[in-house]
Amino acid sequence: MTSPVWRGVSLLVVLALTIPCVPSRGQETPTTAESKASEEEDLKVWEELVVTARKREETVQDVPFAVTAASEEKLHDRGAETIEDVSANVAGFTVQNLGPGQSQVAMRGVSSGQIVRDQPGVKEQVGVYLDESVISLSLFTPDIDLFDLSRVEVLRGPQGTLFGSGSLSGTVRYISKQPQLGVSESVGDLSFSSIGDGGTGGSAKAAVNVPLGETAAMRVVAYYTDYGGYIDAVQPGLSVKDDVNTGERAGARVAFKFQPNERLTITPRLLYQEVDMDGWNRVDTYNILANPYTTTRPAVTLGNRKQFTQFEEPFTDEFLLGDLNVAYKFGEALLTSITSYTDRDVLVVRDATALTASITGGSIGLSEAIYTLDAPLDDATTAKSLSQELRLSGGSLELQWVIGGFYSTSDRDYGQSLFVGGFEDGTDIPTAGNFGAAKDVLYFSDLSYEFDQLALFGEATFAVSDQLAVTGGIRYYDFSEDRIQTFDGIFADPGTTVGSVEADGFAPRVMASYKLSANTNLNAQVSKGFRLGGINDPLNVPLCTPQDLATFGGRDAWKDEELWNYEVGAKSTIMGGRGSVNAAAFYMDISDLQATVTAGSCSSRVIFNVPKARSAGVEVEFDVAPSEKFDFALSASYTDSELRSTLTSTDAQGNVQVVAGIEAGNRLPTVPELQGAAATTYRWQAGSAWAGYVTGVYQYVGSRFTQIGDQAEGFGTVNLLSFAPNNIGGPYTRNTFTFNPELPSYDIINLRFGVLRGQWDTALYVNNLTDETALLALDQERGTRARVGYLTNQPRTYGITTRVHF
Repeated sequence: MTSPVWRGVSLLVVLALTIPCVPSRGQETPTTAESKASEEEDLKVWEELVVTARKREETVQDVPFAVTAASEEKLHDRGAETIEDVSANVAGFTVQNLGPGQSQVAMRGVSSGQIVRDQPGVKEQVGVYLDESVISLSLFTPDIDLFDLSRVEVLRGPQGTLFGSGSLSGTVRYISKQPQLGVSESVGDLSFSSIGDGGTGGSAKAAVNVPLGETAAMRVVAYYTDYGGYIDAVQPGLSVKDDVNTGERAGARVAFKFQPNERLTITPRLLYQEVDMDGWNRVDTYNILANPYTTTRPAVTLGNRKQFTQFEEPFTDEFLLGDLNVAYKFGEALLTSITSYTDRDVLVVRDATALTASITGGSIGLSEAIYTLDAPLDDATTAKSLSQELRLSGGSLELQWVIGGFYSTSDRDYGQSLFVGGFEDGTDIPTAGNFGAAKDVLYFSDLSYEFDQLALFGEATFAVSDQLAVTGGIRYYDFSEDRIQTFDGIFADPGTTVGSVEADGFAPRVMASYKLSANTNLNAQVSKGFRLGGINDPLNVPLCTPQDLATFGGRDAWKDEELWNYEVGAKSTIMGGRGSVNAAAFYMDISDLQATVTAGSCSSRVIFNVPKARSAGVEVEFDVAPSEKFDFALSASYTDSELRSTLTSTDAQGNVQVVAGIEAGNRLPTVPELQGAAATTYRWQAGSAWAGYVTGVYQYVGSRFTQIGDQAEGFGTVNLLSFAPNNIGGPYTRNTFTFNPELPSYDIINLRFGVLRGQWDTALYVNNLTDETALLALDQERGTRARVGYLTNQPRTYGITTRVHF
């Protein structure tokens, strides 16, 4: 791809690497002695970061709840490039990789299951922000490049008081580097990588800060990444296409800072990012059209980073963010206005031939010439959102406070189209409908949403004494959602429906911090988090069995999800300021958990409210630099999260059955009970001009389930005769096959060896040193009867990267 974004990236890389940084007026050129001192400072000790987790500046140790912040330098040293990499070093923070550009975030064990592409009305449980602008969008949270960020803040526990809906169990904040007045600087970064048994990749990134006189500055960042593939696709003729999941990500952001006086600061910004992927990181273990059990079709054994497809499965994602931050100081008070606009356009193409074959060949009994027709399923999402926050903050040593208001309006359109060329001519079954389905379109949907939200919030911290500080805050929210749903095609229940939901309420938070000593704080809090409800899609009635229709039907909407969090913790600075030890214990009581449920034969997803659930656990983080040459970090968490309610249904014979694994005692999905990470760096000076370092990162993630329903009795056993007498590829060599729905634990080790010389930092690295195959999520079609697969991680990868500062 040679897109305009990539051409812009290329120009900026050249610019950053060739323009000398001419000192602006008032800026001195470093002397040789100063440069040498700067090089010696590269061997630095542990440094406590300043964060804005409560919308004011304070150190990580002073924030009275669990927050972790990683600087860009630390992320670079550890080779972190995505939000998934960030989660590897944060206790209680998990990211489920659901394919290219699709990451689902969870914190502290609070998760209701994998959000699927055809659930556009489901809201996120963890809010994701770029500075002050919200960018999270349920499944399609953009994975922003970490280049030229100041830090990434991870706030654990409900943050609804200050950050609103979507921050039910936590918030992630990308904090970017801002334009600097009177400073000329540039940085460039180049990398190349080679994947074991896969392809090659690389990246080019650049950032430039340019003064515009004495009262203004501009910062421009551009990046391009070429992703190597590592999944091979078996084709119908048993030929194999290698490395089908290649792709590209390109983006740029431009920010200006205008400071005409000491009171007023105006910062407008524009960001654009484009992701183009050619395929999916999916490994198939069973496909109704390609499996080892058939006797009348070519037998195919998949697995080992192989999948079966009949055509390419591209994914494209275009993301635009424009925001304006205006800050004005009134004496000791600060008035801040944040206006944000986002525009998102996502197109996902999936090979739905196996799913379609299970219906046309299995359920209906059509011939092989029909059920093997290519069946691309196009999922298109467009989302536009405008938000405005206005807040006033200030205070003194005794009292710090913030009050504000928030308004957002969003329009989201989502549609699916399943085009099977030649179906109507080959079967004489009419396919064109009255609600949008054209000829050979077997399924069509057009969903339009409008979301509006208004909120008022405030929080204050009062220093009762030199040792005790108490914080109280509350948020009032009012939300409405209007939705128009249109469905058509022979697989759907044709028609148009209109629905709406409304909600309002309060989200309070109370915290206390006690200074036990000069180095240790004890913290406690009670807080409420919330996630807004929504409207379910109607079931695909023509595909449903009578029992599934009775079990999963009649659920037009779902209610708000709420939780109360009870938490205690301690934060200590150790070794004379060279490190820290932080720990927290929490208990979360969850009401009306919004569980994602696969509606059996209907090939639909619906949301069920589970009345009661809970999550309890402990987190420990240890970070120390005992000398200028050595630092070490350790994080670990144990989480026990489970359902406390059971949902049942009654079949035609009067037997009571548990619905989709929703049974008291079953684990909440997507999150492990135990996870841990360790990272260490050793540095040494090699003469007056050279320095070296070696970094090792270890990550452990315990076992997980993708959906609550994966724990249902009998799940994991697939009846190959379920479509009898229309057994595609039958007779079979066996009647059933089994798979393990519990994703096993895995360990990942990354190593990095680098050399520093002047302004250059060059490193060789090996990611996934042991070539671990991690199963990240279960991927199924039509209740596992059409296809069973897993999303997987990247194999062992070797690479080189170099970064230069001017």
